[in-house]
Amino acid sequence: MSDEIPLAPLPDKPATKYSTPQAPETPPRRGFFSGAASIAIGALIGVVPTAAGLATLFDPLRRKGSGAKLLRVASLDTLPTSGEPRAFPILADYVDAWNRLPNQPIGTVYLRRLPGTDKVEAFNATCPHAGCMVSFKPERNQFQCPCHTSAFEADGSRVMPCVSPRDLDGLKCEVRKEEGQPVVYVAFENFYSGMHEKKAKA
Repeated sequence: MSDEIPLAPLPDKPATKYSTPQAPETPPRRGFFSGAASIAIGALIGVVPTAAGLATLFDPLRRKGSGAKLLRVASLDTLPTSGEPRAFPILADYVDAWNRLPNQPIGTVYLRRLPGTDKVEAFNATCPHAGCMVSFKPERNQFQCPCHTSAFEADGSRVMPCVSPRDLDGLKCEVRKEEGQPVVYVAFENFYSGMHEKKAKA
């Protein structure tokens, strides 16, 4: 019996010196869905707070255009039964785009009780010509504008010739009963001056 160890057969090609095992590649489909989900979540997180902030910022502007509300102005008993107009301040919560100030003077109206009735007419005290405040002159039974001599009858119509492009601006009003007492409410609005058209300010 021989003592020689049998040799293993030699390979046909030499082994590569730096060859190492490769990690399996990530399937490309999974990466696409992960990226899309990340973008969607990021957009949602950014858009929702921004939309809520813009809605809060512009909310007063949106509410401002909802129209004039009827405001409590005076007791009917304070108006002369002769039909002579009386001036009253308008107090309301003043609201601009970003502030709210309660019970502020926002304008003046003239109230006129029609003779022999409980019906009331209301006029904005601002002259439609240039925005000056008119005053009632009992001795003439007319409204007079101190700026450009415009004059108006007690019912608000112009005394011609007149530089004002329109009559005094009438306002919606109504008389309500409160604890048995008649009270005058007025929907107060301001209007653009210098125009033939009666156009309410926003």
